Parts: sequence; structure tokens; C-alpha cells
Amino acid sequence: MSTGWTREQMAARAAQDIPDGSYVNLGIGIPELVARFVPEGREFIYHTENGMLGMGPPPSEDDRDLDLMNAGKKYVTATPGAAYFHHADSFSMIRGGHIDVSVLGTMQVAANGDIANWSTGAPGAIPAVGGAMDLVQGVKNIYVITQHTTKKGDAKLVETCSYPLTGKGVVSRIYTDLAVVDVTPGGFRVVELAPGVTLDEVEQKTGTAILPPE
Repeated sequence: MSTGWTREQMAARAAQDIPDGSYVNLGIGIPELVARFVPEGREFIYHTENGMLGMGPPPSEDDRDLDLMNAGKKYVTATPGAAYFHHADSFSMIRGGHIDVSVLGTMQVAANGDIANWSTGAPGAIPAVGGAMDLVQGVKNIYVITQHTTKKGDAKLVETCSYPLTGKGVVSRIYTDLAVVDVTPGGFRVVELAPGVTLDEVEQKTGTAILPPE
């Protein structure tokens, strides 16, 4: 049985790959945890779609400011110099290519970098695209954090997405509980295995071919 990374360790690993000085947008769920793990000596400027630049980590329960929430309705803090602006201006930053990195959750990622993270397409499913459709088109680098499989054991890294797409060919790197995986012209390639995880296990739990580390 594998060991793998916890949700917090996945977030911390993703933070290691974000360049110093980047403007970063974090999706809902595990991606939100990335804000807790800024590597020493680096500074990230976090953006949230509801109109804030300079978002800090979550506050303690005693230090919550009821007026400070991110787009996922979670309490946040403000870093020195933080700015607040209209929702429309926030999306202009995204669509104008001013955000360097977005870290998103997903339901499926295809070997060509397609991402499906807003609906399963099932009858009665509640769509939840939020700002993702803008982020995947306007942000320079799209990273994904996700469990390698669903709770039922179905692969999330697949040859072709079966769910409705959020964006085509946009994902560059994926962080799962089992491995860091790049999207390359030749398909998925393992960059790093989580502690206690074997390449054979990753291959078995991936829904398509996956290349070994170079």
C-alpha cells in the first residue's frame, strides 16, 4: 500500500514550483491550501476573483474579518499593500493575461492538457464553472492539484475527458497524492513520485499511458 502525499503536502509541493514574484490565483478546495506554504525567500501575490490582490493565508478563528473572504467564501487575510477592486476589474486582470499562475482542482485531466472541472454532465448535476473558464484561457500557467483517483477508484488522469471541458490543452503540470506529472507533447510524464509510491502503482491508477521520469 502506498504512502503518498496528504492534501497539505500536495499544496506545499505545488508552491515549490511557483516562481518568486508571481501573481497567483487559487481555485477552491485543495488549491486554497497553497497560500499556507510560500517557500522561504519568495513572495507570491495572491489574486481572488471577487476583487482582491494581496490575499494572505486563512486567519485563526479569533482573527476573522467578516468582510474578508475569497471567491470560495472562505475567510482570508490581507497582506500589507493589498488592493480591493470591482469584480469586473478582477476578471479583466485574468482575461488580460496579467495572472502568472492558477492552481485549480479538477474532475479529469486529459493527456493533451484538456481539463474538465465544472460538471460531470450527469442529469441534474449542478454546474459550478465559476471563474475557471476565464482562468484557463487568460492565465499563463495552469497547475492542477487533485487526488489521483476518485473515491470509487476511477482515474482522474485520462486519455480523453468524458466530462464537459473547461479548457482545451491548457494544463501544464498536475500534483496528485501519488506524483507530480507533466503534460508533454508525448502525453503524461512522471516528474516525481510521492514517498512510498511506485511507478507501477501510478501506471495502474492512471487512465492512459504515462511516461517514466526522464
